[in-house]
Amino acid sequence: MTQIMTARGEGIWSGGHRLRRLGLICGLALFVQTGLVLAQTTTGAAGDTTAAAVTEAKRDPNKGAVTNLPLPRYVTLKSGDGNARRGPGLTHRIDWVFVKSGMPLRLTAEYENWRRVEDAEGFGGWVHYSLLSGTRSVLIMQDMAEFRYAADTSSDVLFQAERGVLGRLLECSLDWCRVNTNGEKGWTKKTALWGVNPDEILE
Repeated sequence: MTQIMTARGEGIWSGGHRLRRLGLICGLALFVQTGLVLAQTTTGAAGDTTAAAVTEAKRDPNKGAVTNLPLPRYVTLKSGDGNARRGPGLTHRIDWVFVKSGMPLRLTAEYENWRRVEDAEGFGGWVHYSLLSGTRSVLIMQDMAEFRYAADTSSDVLFQAERGVLGRLLECSLDWCRVNTNGEKGWTKKTALWGVNPDEILE
């Protein structure tokens, strides 16, 4: 800026000398203007990055980035053919295929239209959200699990279910869950089931 003001104060120039001076002035002015634009652009980009970082820092890691629902949580496979991919997108290879409709899955992450899930054995990957349902089901994990009339060990046993049988989750207290298995309803110990959190209460 000082050089430009000094050049303007030297009066009228003649011939090529004047043109050279004018060229110098214009060049310096353009340089200063370009520097200001670059500075503004850099500041703006830094501001955007900072804002994104603050937003990410504020996001609750125990809530889904898309739905804001609790993580992890349990969902159910809608159909009997669910491809689990290595990443959230159709370009990622299929690592696992779920083949049992109604099976419970543990949802651990969200990204756009994709959800990362795993089964009772820890196998899984990313599946499209349209393959999942919020309906709750459970997997019997105990051999010949007993289902009783009430949530009490002294209550009558209504029926038994083998390990690997699926059931629809109806309600849960702290230690017991009521399940519908093939049309039969009864209470069983929560420890005999996979697909519900130990401290989860459903009404």
